[in-house]
Amino acid sequence: MQLTAPAHRSTRPTGIRDTDGMAVASFVLGLLGLLVLNVFLGPIAIALASVALWRGTARRGRALLGLGLGVADLLVLVAFMATDNTMSWSL
Repeated sequence: MQLTAPAHRSTRPTGIRDTDGMAVASFVLGLLGLLVLNVFLGPIAIALASVALWRGTARRGRALLGLGLGVADLLVLVAFMATDNTMSWSL
Protein backbone atom coordinates (compact mmCIF):
# COMPACT_ATOMS: atom_id res chain seq x y z
CA MET A 1 0.00 0.00 0.00
CA GLN A 2 1.42 3.34 -1.08
CA LEU A 3 0.62 6.60 0.72
CA THR A 4 0.38 9.72 -1.39
CA ALA A 5 -0.36 13.33 -0.55
CA PRO A 6 -3.85 14.60 -1.38
CA ALA A 7 -4.15 16.51 -4.64
CA HIS A 8 -5.78 19.51 -2.95
CA ARG A 9 -2.72 20.44 -0.90
CA SER A 10 -1.11 23.73 -1.76
CA THR A 11 2.56 23.94 -2.63
CA ARG A 12 3.19 26.88 -0.28
CA PRO A 13 3.70 26.24 3.42
CA THR A 14 0.94 27.44 5.73
CA GLY A 15 3.24 29.88 7.53
CA ILE A 16 3.81 31.92 4.37
CA ARG A 17 0.09 32.23 3.72
CA ASP A 18 -0.39 33.35 7.32
CA THR A 19 2.23 36.08 7.01
CA ASP A 20 0.74 37.27 3.72
CA GLY A 21 -2.66 37.45 5.44
CA MET A 22 -1.14 39.42 8.30
CA ALA A 23 0.37 41.89 5.85
CA VAL A 24 -2.97 42.43 4.11
CA ALA A 25 -4.82 42.65 7.44
CA SER A 26 -2.39 45.26 8.73
CA PHE A 27 -2.95 47.35 5.60
CA VAL A 28 -6.75 47.11 5.83
CA LEU A 29 -6.85 47.80 9.57
CA GLY A 30 -4.45 50.72 9.21
CA LEU A 31 -6.57 52.21 6.45
CA LEU A 32 -9.77 51.70 8.39
CA GLY A 33 -8.14 53.12 11.51
CA LEU A 34 -7.75 56.49 9.82
CA LEU A 35 -11.53 56.79 9.94
CA VAL A 36 -12.67 55.00 13.10
CA LEU A 37 -11.22 53.46 16.28
CA ASN A 38 -7.68 54.53 15.55
CA VAL A 39 -6.67 54.05 19.19
CA PHE A 40 -7.30 50.29 18.76
CA LEU A 41 -6.72 49.65 15.06
CA GLY A 42 -3.44 51.58 14.83
CA PRO A 43 -1.51 49.43 17.31
CA ILE A 44 -3.03 46.23 15.90
CA ALA A 45 -1.94 47.25 12.38
CA ILE A 46 1.57 48.00 13.65
CA ALA A 47 1.80 44.65 15.45
CA LEU A 48 0.52 42.62 12.48
CA ALA A 49 2.85 44.40 10.05
CA SER A 50 5.83 43.90 12.35
CA VAL A 51 5.17 40.18 12.73
CA ALA A 52 4.60 39.77 8.98
CA LEU A 53 7.87 41.55 8.19
CA TRP A 54 9.75 39.60 10.86
CA ARG A 55 8.49 36.30 9.42
CA GLY A 56 9.41 37.31 5.88
CA THR A 57 6.15 37.90 4.06
CA ALA A 58 6.02 37.90 0.28
CA ARG A 59 3.80 41.01 0.50
CA ARG A 60 6.47 43.22 2.01
CA GLY A 61 5.12 46.42 0.43
CA ARG A 62 1.66 45.85 1.84
CA ALA A 63 3.12 45.16 5.29
CA LEU A 64 5.14 48.38 5.12
CA LEU A 65 2.02 50.30 4.12
CA GLY A 66 0.16 48.75 7.05
CA LEU A 67 2.99 49.77 9.37
CA GLY A 68 2.95 53.33 8.03
CA LEU A 69 -0.84 53.58 8.24
CA GLY A 70 -0.79 52.25 11.81
CA VAL A 71 1.67 54.96 12.79
CA ALA A 72 -0.44 57.53 10.91
CA ASP A 73 -3.51 56.37 12.88
CA LEU A 74 -1.77 57.18 16.13
CA LEU A 75 -0.49 60.50 14.81
CA VAL A 76 -4.00 61.49 13.72
CA LEU A 77 -5.29 60.54 17.16
CA VAL A 78 -2.61 62.64 18.87
CA ALA A 79 -3.33 65.61 16.60
CA PHE A 80 -7.06 65.51 17.29
CA MET A 81 -6.49 65.00 21.01
CA ALA A 82 -4.26 68.06 21.09
CA THR A 83 -6.91 70.08 19.28
CA ASP A 84 -9.90 68.94 21.40
CA ASN A 85 -8.08 68.29 24.70
CA THR A 86 -9.98 65.00 24.99
CA MET A 87 -9.18 61.28 24.67
CA SER A 88 -11.40 60.98 21.57
CA TRP A 89 -12.18 63.05 18.51
CA SER A 90 -15.26 63.90 16.53
CA LEU A 91 -15.96 65.89 13.41
